[in-house]
Amino acid sequence: MALVFIALGSNLNSPFLRVSQAITDLSAHRNLRLDNASGLYRSVAIGPDKQPDYCNAVVQVTTALNPESLLDILQDMECQQGRIRAKRWGPRTLDLDLLLYDDQCIESVRLTVPHERMHERAFVLLPLSELTPSNFRLKGQSIRQLLAKCSDRGMVEKIDGSPAII
Repeated sequence: MALVFIALGSNLNSPFLRVSQAITDLSAHRNLRLDNASGLYRSVAIGPDKQPDYCNAVVQVTTALNPESLLDILQDMECQQGRIRAKRWGPRTLDLDLLLYDDQCIESVRLTVPHERMHERAFVLLPLSELTPSNFRLKGQSIRQLLAKCSDRGMVEKIDGSPAII
């Protein structure tokens, strides 16, 4: 069984409901066990165009699926919620990113793990920090050290009342 971290994000058509529904869908999937989920965060959209704010979260799951099969499931869930991959960094009904898969490093045409830009994104690191121990390291640095370097740190806030653990 592999320990996996998945980032969730949405900024279209009721993003908070979409992220919450995606967490429910992940927990109901027969090949995944939802171990933990971060609270919900609001973040300013990154990219060239003005977009609505995002709702973000990270979940921790355990699975026997290989990384490519898990990616297929995540992309299918995105499609079920109306995701259209029309524009890089464009608005999204749902975005599910495979961040970490055990301690594996994967470099393929379809998948890069650890996620190639997660260490630069406060909207990933803040929710991830809720689920990982304080001695967790990514690229040899603590999450606190990585957050200090994030250009989007001031553009991410935890949503009051959102649960830290589901």
